[in-house]
Amino acid sequence: MREPLGKIFITCAVTGNLTRPEQTPHLPITPEQIADACLGAAEAGAAVAHIHVRDPATGQPSMELGYYQDVVDRIRRKNPALILNITTGPGGRFVPSQDEPSVAAPGTTLMNPEKRVDHIRALRPEICTLDLNTMNSGGQVVINTPGNVRRMARIMAEAGSKPEIELFDSGDIAMMHDLLKDGTLTGPALTSFVMGVKYGFQPTPETVIYARNLLPADALFTAIGIGRHVFPSVAQSYLAGGHVRVGLEDGVYLDRGVLAETNAAMVEKARRIVEDLGAQIATPDEARRIIGLRDRSPA
Repeated sequence: MREPLGKIFITCAVTGNLTRPEQTPHLPITPEQIADACLGAAEAGAAVAHIHVRDPATGQPSMELGYYQDVVDRIRRKNPALILNITTGPGGRFVPSQDEPSVAAPGTTLMNPEKRVDHIRALRPEICTLDLNTMNSGGQVVINTPGNVRRMARIMAEAGSKPEIELFDSGDIAMMHDLLKDGTLTGPALTSFVMGVKYGFQPTPETVIYARNLLPADALFTAIGIGRHVFPSVAQSYLAGGHVRVGLEDGVYLDRGVLAETNAAMVEKARRIVEDLGAQIATPDEARRIIGLRDRSPA
């Protein structure tokens, strides 16, 4: 049994890949807006910013290196302490054609795994996500085969970036154990349970305990709730011995019927929840020590 941690870090996922601009007028879209959202979240208490980028003209998800570089540069100029966690999730979605399922239909993003981590090779963030899920996602399929995951993990290791291993169901945890066993990944593992995707982990306290108990004993975890489960999952994650994450990637409401106007407001609410439960919030440098990241080089 794990007791709640005395000091926990908050991650803020400020824009994501699936939240649509029509869901909320407050979604950061341009590199400047995304960077400002990360900086605001840090001021509110987040030690880690999880970053996706979007096409400023359309608001649609993008993997353009220039947008990532712009966001990172803007953050680093104003807050070099904030831990950056950059996504590698885009590039794994397959939409089968209705008449010929082996042929990709519009909406497919499936690409060479090395291309999915080009921006990690270039930017060398302290953390980047590594999704292990192959699963139905709505009417589409997300594909992350063991071979492709290994190819991506190798480049992450070469870049000096620690994978945050995103787990959508128990089979993903089984794959993670295999990757740790063969040396593709090194522990202690930094993990997240993504709860609320329709055909994956469902967001309940029982799910958090079940998934936690499948992890290696030294693994760190964050239980992430999607949609209306964002803030209940904050409490559940902390009480089960984990860290917490919020942000407009995960949900757009601050309270029932009340849109979150900023990511910072979501961090402030998460902080109140866990502090009322007895937690202390880690600074970025404290979070580095918790996660096992290298100390930052002097400026």
